[in-house]
Amino acid sequence: MERWHERDTLISTSPQMASWSPDTPCSCDCFVSVPPASAIPAVIFAKNSDRPREEVQEVVFVPAGTHVPGSRLQCTYIEVEQVSKTHAVILSRPSWLWGAEMGANEHGVCIGNEAVWTKEPVGTGEALLGMDLLRLALERGSSAQEALHVITGLLERYGQGGSCREDPVPFCYHNTFLLADRTEAWVLETAGRLWAAQRIQEGARNISNQLSIGTDISAEHPELRPHAQAQGWWGGQGAFDFAQTFSLTQQPVRMEAAKARFRAGQELLQQRQGGITAEAMMGILRSKESGICMDSGGFRTTASMVSVLPQDPTQPCVHFLTATPDPSRSVFKPFIFGVGAAQVPQVLSPTFGAQDPVRSLPRFQTQVDRRHALYRGHQVALGLMESEQDRGQQLRQKQRDLEQEGLEAVRGLLAREWAPPPQELGGLFQAFVEKESRAYA
Repeated sequence: MERWHERDTLISTSPQMASWSPDTPCSCDCFVSVPPASAIPAVIFAKNSDRPREEVQEVVFVPAGTHVPGSRLQCTYIEVEQVSKTHAVILSRPSWLWGAEMGANEHGVCIGNEAVWTKEPVGTGEALLGMDLLRLALERGSSAQEALHVITGLLERYGQGGSCREDPVPFCYHNTFLLADRTEAWVLETAGRLWAAQRIQEGARNISNQLSIGTDISAEHPELRPHAQAQGWWGGQGAFDFAQTFSLTQQPVRMEAAKARFRAGQELLQQRQGGITAEAMMGILRSKESGICMDSGGFRTTASMVSVLPQDPTQPCVHFLTATPDPSRSVFKPFIFGVGAAQVPQVLSPTFGAQDPVRSLPRFQTQVDRRHALYRGHQVALGLMESEQDRGQQLRQKQRDLEQEGLEAVRGLLAREWAPPPQELGGLFQAFVEKESRAYA
């Protein structure tokens, strides 16, 4: 077991605990399949982002960049030091913040995050959101393990904190992450500035709003065990079980519900062992019976993503994104990094500058309309699916046909039966967004 010793740090013991109620939104599900669990020689990553019902998620493309030494970078709430070079990224993010719920970079690294609460206190002070850490790791890490180092280093330096929703009442949590690249995956689970990580080199794994790393720890914060022992959570002898040691004795209601989703996700992955494809992952994300495709009260799956990361480095990684809520009634559209990759305007939300409620202090005192063009069209389509049976069925069939067209194109690409010019590959997502927009017009 590797123990990464960062510089010494004071462990926060602030008495401020997270405020939650049984209805507090706190859920997501991430999945990964590493050969031989995958049907093809590829790592397959997937995530449902479950967020407040009315929140809009946009898809943002940020090209690779070079930056002036010593420059600063404004994240959602705080500034951090910028690095000299950043990777190109595709991000699915709540449109009011800087970070992202899930995304990928040009090197085939994918990351998704989840909310968790542990015995470590959650303060309301503004620091880096878990979503900020996710984007920073994608911009700076060229492998899953390197991205993990980025997160743990930033966590050590800046901490995590700040409200995670557009609301005057702060809603704060700690984070777990699922990181994947072409060869492996990592689960990273945090408790304040402390963390434990597990390396996944084969098989399938999921995470869902709870600590899930037991005794199989591949790397950890050097103060993890001493702190647990000092707090009286662990006796210091025998096996050290991270989840058992740091999980709350009495879980919030929604975290108890997450246990059922976690088990359901495990079962769905187990049923498909050896045959997991992008399509199979999409099916799991669409599972309403399990609660993985969420639609409960003020909370729903606001966006989804599935990525295929071929182990052959000569083949491109493909990232399917919905940019719209409810994957069971959305289209997964393929994105590939390439010469023609650019921001697609139809999935970009409007901006409000200094007048944005997230920028004005005190924050979130007003609300603005963040719906992008595809989101608006999709809302109309959802309404028709619910109110007009015939037209709704026609629209749903158009969605299915469009998604199949994308899946077939990707199959042909990975089987080397289709070799379009790089410009066409880079413009694939734009082409599918336009087709979907026309279907809703």
